[in-house]
Amino acid sequence: MYSSKILATPLAFLLLTSAAQAQTKTEASVEPAPAASAAKPSTPTKAEPKAAQLERVEVSGNASDDAARRASSASKIIIGRDEIERFGDATVGEVLKRLPGVTTGGRPGRGGDIRMRGMGNGYTQFLVNGERMSPGFSLDQLPPEQVERIEVMRAPTAEYGARAVAGTINVVLREALAKRLNDLRLGLASERGQLRPNAGWTRSDKLDEHGGAYNLSVNLQQADTLDDLNTINLTRDLHSQEVSSLRTRAQTKGQRQAVNLSARLQWRLGEGETFNLQPFAIASRNSSDNNSQLTHQPLPTDGSYYYDHSQSHGDSRNEMLRLNTQWQKQLDESSKIDLRAGLGAAQANGSSTLRQYLGVAHKQVREQVDHNDSRDRSWSLNGKYSHQLENEHSLVGGLEGEGTQRDQTKTCVQDGLSCRSQLEFGDELSASSQRIAAYAQDEWSVGKQWSFYVGLRGETIATKSSSVAYAVSNRSSVWTPLLHGVWKFDEKSRDQLRASLTRSYRSPNLQDLIAQPAINSQYPCPANQPCGPNTVDHADRSGNPNLKPELATGIDVAYENYLSKGGILSASAFVRRINDLMRNVTSLQNVAWADVPRWVSQPMNIGRATTYGLELEAKFRLDEFFSEAWALQVRSNLSLFRSSVDGIPGPNNKLDQQPKATANLGADYRLRSLPLSLGASVNWTPANTVQQTLLTEASTSRKLVADAFALWTVNQQTSLRLSASNLAPLDYSNGSVTLTPDSQVTSKSSGASYTQWALRLEIKI
Repeated sequence: MYSSKILATPLAFLLLTSAAQAQTKTEASVEPAPAASAAKPSTPTKAEPKAAQLERVEVSGNASDDAARRASSASKIIIGRDEIERFGDATVGEVLKRLPGVTTGGRPGRGGDIRMRGMGNGYTQFLVNGERMSPGFSLDQLPPEQVERIEVMRAPTAEYGARAVAGTINVVLREALAKRLNDLRLGLASERGQLRPNAGWTRSDKLDEHGGAYNLSVNLQQADTLDDLNTINLTRDLHSQEVSSLRTRAQTKGQRQAVNLSARLQWRLGEGETFNLQPFAIASRNSSDNNSQLTHQPLPTDGSYYYDHSQSHGDSRNEMLRLNTQWQKQLDESSKIDLRAGLGAAQANGSSTLRQYLGVAHKQVREQVDHNDSRDRSWSLNGKYSHQLENEHSLVGGLEGEGTQRDQTKTCVQDGLSCRSQLEFGDELSASSQRIAAYAQDEWSVGKQWSFYVGLRGETIATKSSSVAYAVSNRSSVWTPLLHGVWKFDEKSRDQLRASLTRSYRSPNLQDLIAQPAINSQYPCPANQPCGPNTVDHADRSGNPNLKPELATGIDVAYENYLSKGGILSASAFVRRINDLMRNVTSLQNVAWADVPRWVSQPMNIGRATTYGLELEAKFRLDEFFSEAWALQVRSNLSLFRSSVDGIPGPNNKLDQQPKATANLGADYRLRSLPLSLGASVNWTPANTVQQTLLTEASTSRKLVADAFALWTVNQQTSLRLSASNLAPLDYSNGSVTLTPDSQVTSKSSGASYTQWALRLEIKI
């Protein structure tokens, strides 16, 4: 009942504000002009009353963000600094979760993987300063303090790329400004008694008197976590109806320390010529300790070994460095050239030790030590030429090249012996990926009511890998035509319609193509001997070098109304028809590492899918419609999703991880009597069940995350922010049911979520 009320709230706001706006326009149209007042003498007299007090005027950055959104030929949402800072979020993912159609995975209040339109991993394209980042990079690694703005594009464009079936999120880091800026932020957060201190410093100033400028942003943070997880696995033999169970109670304590640095230096080389240098670096250290208690009923007799207690410890270090350069030259009044080049490097080192014990005597039955090293090197070259024609056509053409090289080493020692055969897979892996793209686009206006965008992009991606005895090669090419259009109701109208017809694609990631077989630890192989059988719920994993990219044809339609005091009312609908859908499929296979068939989970192209949805948004000031109301900033949105996958029986044959809906409701207000701003928001995603394959059904619980903040402005230079995330914490769970001709396996994991409190001091030096 509670969730249905939340679902109805954004709809109520849309209906209310639309009706109120119509009433406001009608009243304004019949109001007589105050012409008589103009004839009064301007010289005041003693008998005249005092001059009326001026109305309060508030200036917000939202107006420029909405103006850029309104002027864009392709559908785009822009989130500026005001919105990024508003709730004092710890991660970019927490900022994005409040946008229409955006959902996040993982525990409530913790961020997690970001999805647009409910679609799972790989459907959303993530860029930083318009560039794809090194493998393993996550937006949650970026502190919001280092972000200038976030651009969300719901449909692909030729310039940003078409690997965006759900859309594109482009994070623009802090820019070099001529205005002086020197901000210091000191914060301390706590969740379940675990402290999370952080500090950030941002400095912008001029480099010289010729227009040069720089920006430097540094962030230090430490995050301690403490989590409990309860898991139960039930296996029913469909022939004998016997049931076996495995219950696990686990506690994990983790710690992450990270340093983030970004900078932008800009030089003006001459008239209409600039050069930018943009270094970006992340370094982090992570550690975790896990303690698990297991209960078997009855004890297993299928060839797997069992234990009742396990301890593990893991350490990892990650470093990433990216250097981008950009040269821009205005050739003449109508032509411009833009050249960019980038180099990147990333390194990850991780080791883990697992010890398993049995019985009251606490006898160790197994010890396994793993060590992983991976090194990534990347480069990119981009050239773009822009030309403005006299008939309002804006032509753009470009070439792009990108390359990534990964070298990976894995070692595994079990009870003092190697647990990975050198003759089977090898511990050394080298893989490379190259991408070449060319595109052309044209934007033009027809009168003052119509504007159009047409583009064409072609991309070729080649992937190769090699190891001692496992090498693959894959090559794919895609052409993507793109068409966008905008129609304004009249020349001065704040109402407009958008429509897009596009083609986009989702390419296999490197791990899906080249992943070496990974043996399930519950049914391991004896040292240098073939493996025995395993079970469907403890499948091995393997890559698939024959994967093809998914191709999607999409239609987007939207209505937008931009309000006079800032804000927007909008309704948009989308459809995507996807071919060659990729999904992990678990099947019984004859494999090289076993003498008997084993269950293996492997990505495959399984057929077609269709997804469609409706996204409603209402963002406005309350006094836009009610003159006596407070200047309360209201933000609400509701998104509804549906999808179906051909070849998989319903009713839950949806795209993986796609919920039926998501909704947000939030408001904030700056008090007039005190230097205090208050705000709160609620994010809701219902429980979800997906039939992933013919064998497996997966489910997740609902998410309801309430956030709030209070900002006290001490003076023009100092402010203090208190924020709370996940104020009404709920337990979070996920599970699966796998049905084979011989058995039914049910698995469910659940754990509690917690409120995070944070206090931050913000100083303008």
